[in-house]
Amino acid sequence: MIIGWCFICVFAVLINKVCLQVTVEAVIGGSVVLLCSSTKPDLKLQDTDVHWRHNDSEIVYDIVKGQDSVTLQHRQYKNRVKTFPDGYNRGNFSIKLINLTHTDAGEFSCFIIHSSDSDQEIVHLIIKGV
Repeated sequence: MIIGWCFICVFAVLINKVCLQVTVEAVIGGSVVLLCSSTKPDLKLQDTDVHWRHNDSEIVYDIVKGQDSVTLQHRQYKNRVKTFPDGYNRGNFSIKLINLTHTDAGEFSCFIIHSSDSDQEIVHLIIKGV
């Protein structure tokens, strides 16, 4: 009985940590909004960092303690990423990527790091020709 209860508790914790993965399609030269939001009800921006990455390596965009940070941004994304700062307090850390190219295809990861835990969302972007 105790082992069964422990299994249920561990399973519930793991389900909460499963990352969301979606697939979106866009066309060359167009734009796309890549969604990312926190489910944390008591979000404090001063304790939250958000890191957008492309294919697990290229830095697309960072939001550090509620402030945009592009100092380490990969040159491929300079002046091509728009954020929605008015939504940060509500946990919306989505980005809009403009002027899409073939090299934008792939996996975009959004890591939301809180002082106590973290979330990850993955968006698979498919680029189609015009």
